[in-house]
Amino acid sequence: MARLIYSVITSLDGYTADKNGNFDWGEPDEEVHTFVNPLERPVGTYLYRRRMYEVMVAWESLPTRDQPPFIQEFAKIWQAADKVVYSGTLNSVSSARTRIERQFDPEAVRQMKATEAQDMTISGPNLAAQAFRTGLVDVCQLFLAPVTVGDGKHAFPKGVRLDFQLQDERRFGNGMVYLKYRSAKSQAA
Repeated sequence: MARLIYSVITSLDGYTADKNGNFDWGEPDEEVHTFVNPLERPVGTYLYRRRMYEVMVAWESLPTRDQPPFIQEFAKIWQAADKVVYSGTLNSVSSARTRIERQFDPEAVRQMKATEAQDMTISGPNLAAQAFRTGLVDVCQLFLAPVTVGDGKHAFPKGVRLDFQLQDERRFGNGMVYLKYRSAKSQAA
């Protein structure tokens, strides 16, 4: 059985992007990126909405020959996983192992969790909110950036109570902090 993991970089005040849609303040440095790669390696499927996919698809064709090893490694990890893009407007994809679904279907995701051998991640707060509201998220991997942005896109849905149990934590030299939580309702570790 696969776990559904919400992995997100957020500001200290709980935003994934500021009010102008910028998230450059959360770009991981080498130390953080090197830590992320082993977290991503066991992921078999990424669940995205169109905008997050459009950001991440750069990893499909990014010239990595002259890039540091941690960048090369992440590109290979991303390319090896399946991707599901939920979009009512996207007509085609520009990456391998990728399919489009017109709407998020909680029952279909529940079925994927039951039958997939590898974990799945869900990215983007809007898509994750749908998964949280239907009790699908098993694990949260939060990367707290040492910045407040004041307003923007919330990392977690409003109006939903979520209880978690802390499983892991780590501090990085750039001030970022990693926190791993397991949903109190989840049976998955």
